[in-house]
Amino acid sequence: MTQKLAIIMRGLPGSGKSHWVEQFVANLPLEDALRIRQGGIFSTDSFFYEGEVYRFDAKKLSEYHQRNLTAFIQALSNDQPIVICDNTNLCRWEYMAYEAAAKALGYQVRIVLIGEPLDDAHQKLCAERNRHRVPLTQIRRMAKQFEDF
Repeated sequence: MTQKLAIIMRGLPGSGKSHWVEQFVANLPLEDALRIRQGGIFSTDSFFYEGEVYRFDAKKLSEYHQRNLTAFIQALSNDQPIVICDNTNLCRWEYMAYEAAAKALGYQVRIVLIGEPLDDAHQKLCAERNRHRVPLTQIRRMAKQFEDF
């Protein structure tokens, strides 16, 4: 792998971002896939796990977003060939620092939007299938904040 690639995922909870990432990585050569799974996928959600149990705490959100960004930048500076930010990134400001850091360190940036956040049927589907039990009312609030590219 010669081209360095940073992928920034965007989409509502339950839209299929993590599934897309898993499929993308699964289709890479085994050695590359293992390397990315070990140190190339960054999700703020991962900080809310205590063992196998997800415990969201809004008071920790800002700190965990910062820790996630720091780890992402560390992977970039270690020349990880593919680095992925798997957050909702509904507003441009949420992913600007990821994008800027990747470009500054010579990465091609690919922004991947999963689903149509403003579509009512998509919002309902996301509410039904998201892993963290985010209710439809919250999904709709998040969708209202969505900024197109």
